[in-house]
Amino acid sequence: MGTTQLDHQPEPKYRHLKTVLSRALDTEFSVGQALPNERELAARFGVARATLRQALDQLELEGRLQRRRGVGTTVAPPRVGVDVSPRQHTWPGAPGDTWVASDAVRTTPPPAVARALDVPAEEPVEVVHRTLIAHGQPVAAEQLHIPVDVLPPGDEPRGTSGAERARAVLARLGRLDLGGQDRSVELGSAGSDDARRLDRLPGSAVLIVTTRYVAGGRTVAVAVATYRADTCRLTFGNQASGSQAPLSLSAS
Repeated sequence: MGTTQLDHQPEPKYRHLKTVLSRALDTEFSVGQALPNERELAARFGVARATLRQALDQLELEGRLQRRRGVGTTVAPPRVGVDVSPRQHTWPGAPGDTWVASDAVRTTPPPAVARALDVPAEEPVEVVHRTLIAHGQPVAAEQLHIPVDVLPPGDEPRGTSGAERARAVLARLGRLDLGGQDRSVELGSAGSDDARRLDRLPGSAVLIVTTRYVAGGRTVAVAVATYRADTCRLTFGNQASGSQAPLSLSAS
């Protein structure tokens, strides 16, 4: 990676540096290759480390770089396309669902989720934890909240937590007649739990997709999925009818 004078540029230094670094990523580095450390890069380009971090932050948001504990900054693979349109119209855990259920516990939901489910804030609900894996890495983590009283009668899940309990809860949920679902998306930052599950640093940019499932005229489940903004490209659209091309949404 060659040196470049960044003084006297008509645009902010970090933007020009981002352009220079992006060009180097295309020509001098391969996917997975580590960049020099911040001190070396700042000295090479003659900028303050704060300016360098601004440029690196932008490249991470655009999906060009990844930062991982104990690894440093590496060149990111192409973003994974994740279809979040409701065209499949199925319950979580239905055949063909690629999410992996890892745990289920009965606990009180966040206030916003309790309001969406129309349950008292202190009332425990079933919370199923699931992870989406793509190209061998976790790209999304989900918490699916289900009021206990909506689950059809059946064998109580064994144990107080674990993957077996999660699968049992999803199986009971799948017996309901799904009436509809809707989704919303917002940009956020990873909390400590999501960062750990997604192998990210706390505060990293994420895309938060909230899905509301309806059955029998009421909301019976709310899923809050956290997608890595550096690796995911969410797609939407009426793909079932073919009348509208999917819309790509990225965090760049």
